[in-house]
Amino acid sequence: MKIYVTGLLMLGVSYTISAQTGSPRNDTIRISLKDAWQRAEENSRHIKINTINVDIAEAEVKDAKRERLPEIQVKGSAEKASNIPIYENGIFSKPTQHEVIHTLYKVGADFYLNIYNGNKLNLKIKENQTLQKIKNIQKDQSISDIHYKTASLYLELQKTLIFRDLIKQDIKDQEIQLKEIKSLYKNGVVLKSDVLRIELELSKRKMALVTIENDILIAMQKLNIILGVPDEQIVIPEVPYNQWDANTTYAEYLKMALDHSFDYHVSEQQTELSILKLKQVKANVRPKIGMYGEFYYANPQIFLYPYNPYWYSLGIVGIKASFSISSLYHNTNKVKAAKLEFEKEEEAHKDTEDKVRQQVKEAYLRYQEALEQIKVAETNVVQAKENARIIKNTYFSQTSLITELLDANIQLLQTKFELEAAKIMAQNNYYLLQNITGVL
Repeated sequence: MKIYVTGLLMLGVSYTISAQTGSPRNDTIRISLKDAWQRAEENSRHIKINTINVDIAEAEVKDAKRERLPEIQVKGSAEKASNIPIYENGIFSKPTQHEVIHTLYKVGADFYLNIYNGNKLNLKIKENQTLQKIKNIQKDQSISDIHYKTASLYLELQKTLIFRDLIKQDIKDQEIQLKEIKSLYKNGVVLKSDVLRIELELSKRKMALVTIENDILIAMQKLNIILGVPDEQIVIPEVPYNQWDANTTYAEYLKMALDHSFDYHVSEQQTELSILKLKQVKANVRPKIGMYGEFYYANPQIFLYPYNPYWYSLGIVGIKASFSISSLYHNTNKVKAAKLEFEKEEEAHKDTEDKVRQQVKEAYLRYQEALEQIKVAETNVVQAKENARIIKNTYFSQTSLITELLDANIQLLQTKFELEAAKIMAQNNYYLLQNITGVL
């Protein structure tokens, strides 16, 4: 239909609605947007993956903390020893066999407790905790993204249902008008061409309705997939309502974004990671200190001379300290590379901040534009209604042409489309702005 297609091109939106939502059925469910969000969260594999990533990061933090505990091991051995040949007259002469204790047993345990290692362990724990924060942010971002995607499909279905009701009502109005024109034609007041033109436009509207009915199945399937319900399930959104805040300023949205934006805070944590990496590299030139100990039972006693075939025990506790001199020259370029990495992350963080500001600005302006478009569209509908009323009266009083009547009807239907589309677009842009600022 010319009117419908023209409206689509001008509005730049996809009119996918459900044809099967006219009357309640047993397989029909009405769902609010909050319920849709909950279903989408439960069905989202992306959210499940990010949830698992959070659990993995949490386990890695716990594992790093466990490294503060001492390393303990138990060991044991059973050995057989041969006699010791002694070559008193050279290795080419027959040796004298020196008898030894042939069977040796040993069981014991040892431990090592890290006291200081350049603070590497604490830095590793902080690194894992930072990675855990990043995984949590990414999980929250995936939830926000699925909320916005669900809201877009939900609002799209709402909008198309409204368009279907509008065009159905317009078809009824055109059918009534056609009867009136046919009556005038029978009385010889208007031409046959007028009747044919009205019938043609009515036919186009009915064809557009068929297109809408088919588009519904596509839109509903998209929503059903994200909700995790069967394709044949009929989902009807609640009656649309205006849920947005027109009073919040751009400065307030920008502050909100810098406080909650997912990309901004991930970038912030990445910068923190680069700082920790630099500290870890610098720790390579620090001493390593640890406490160690060993206790064992052994047989025979060959620790002190003279040896004897009896069991004995021995315990040793001490402190070890070491320092790698080679690290003084091996670590130079590593530190330089870590500093450059930190500088790179700082620039990347500033770049992310610029992108967040740009995204907030663009979304805010589009949001304000949609709110302004609502006001203009409301005025246009009032004017189009009045214009259609005047043209209809002048046509039936034979002072205007059928083309003027058709144009007036087209303008009225198009302004109604534009008004409803502007309301849905404002709602969509509001959710987009919330998603960008990290509060959806």
